[in-house]
Amino acid sequence: MLTCLEVLLENIIFILFPFLVYLLFSAYQKNLSKKEDSLFCSLALFTSLYLLLRFQNGNLCTSANVLLDIPLLIGYLKGKKKTCLILSFVLGGFKIQALKYPMLFILLEYLTYYVVYAFVVKKRLMLSGVIDIFVLLKSFFYSMTVFFFVYPKEPFYRNFTEVLLSMILFYATGYLILYVIEKGEDIISLNQTLKELEKEKTLRNSLFQITHEIKNPIAVCKGYLDMFDPSNPEKTKKYLPIVKREIERTLVLMDDFLDYTKIKIDPDIMDIYYLMEETTLELQPLFKEQKIDFQAMIPDDELYYYGDYNRLKQVLVNLFKNAIEAKDPKRPLHMEASIKKNGDIVEIMIRDTGRGMDEETLSHMSEMFYTTKQHGTGLGVALSFEIIARHHGTMTYHSVLGEGTTVIISLPIMNPQEKMA
Repeated sequence: MLTCLEVLLENIIFILFPFLVYLLFSAYQKNLSKKEDSLFCSLALFTSLYLLLRFQNGNLCTSANVLLDIPLLIGYLKGKKKTCLILSFVLGGFKIQALKYPMLFILLEYLTYYVVYAFVVKKRLMLSGVIDIFVLLKSFFYSMTVFFFVYPKEPFYRNFTEVLLSMILFYATGYLILYVIEKGEDIISLNQTLKELEKEKTLRNSLFQITHEIKNPIAVCKGYLDMFDPSNPEKTKKYLPIVKREIERTLVLMDDFLDYTKIKIDPDIMDIYYLMEETTLELQPLFKEQKIDFQAMIPDDELYYYGDYNRLKQVLVNLFKNAIEAKDPKRPLHMEASIKKNGDIVEIMIRDTGRGMDEETLSHMSEMFYTTKQHGTGLGVALSFEIIARHHGTMTYHSVLGEGTTVIISLPIMNPQEKMA
């Protein structure tokens, strides 16, 4: 009994193993086409049958022979018409050659399976119905085999018991194997669904990011256009280049939306002191409008840095904008910004005397969608953290509730040859 049980377990493993490999391959393989999936499924069927025939121990347990047709059953359930024809040919040849079954009987058996399969496809029966029909047909043909070819001289009850136990084994094993395969396919389907949801979430997050960040240059453009006076050539000459630059920055942000999975960094040699000076000068009208006491400490020199000018400007504008929005209406807001070289580090500091933040708010600063603003999205700071990280730098917040906030950006001075993420 133990030997027979071992044979049955081996056959179950021979059938399942190729399909488990196929399912694992499908789960981890990206962009697997329908044609490729069908090919690998057929390959799993052929491999299962090969293992069953190659290590066939039916002489130790006659009931194990019924499991030879399980790959054929799986093939029919998967709709592999051509594959099932080949499997039928191989199984029929094995039974005729190795098991000495009559050729006409075997031809009739597998032809019947094929005709019934065509009928089932036409009627579109449920999965359980297909299995039941296949088991009934298998019971009939296996009964004929046992009574007339394998044990023709044995007592009726002995052969009846053999058929009954074999069909119970076939039915239970078939359902078990199909259940495992079906659950594996469900897991793959769930995994693909989760990937699609993650992709959709990334797209949605990117849409929020682009919407949030486009507001800044549009607000700057609107501010200068409101002050624009066509009759004043001096203002026209001063404001139009600023509006043009902000529009260019908007186009850069739009490019991110087209490639939403990764923020692009386009580094080049730039004067980082000039970046700070230009940003603060462009925001001067906004500081005056909000009655902000602003002071900038920028060295009257040049400091060349290898980074993305527009991206770093995007971070600075966002930080200044956040500082302005943190203004306490009960008292004036003082702001100061400085930039200096400290060894191999460029250090940018922006300090304000606004409302400040508590420890809990500070601990969530880098998290996407976390915001304390009534109409905020919580994306600006998270995006700024990511941009600085891609420059291999750090951004640190120090704040005291009711007193103000200080932001320190530290950027390593890199050579153009160094790789930037």
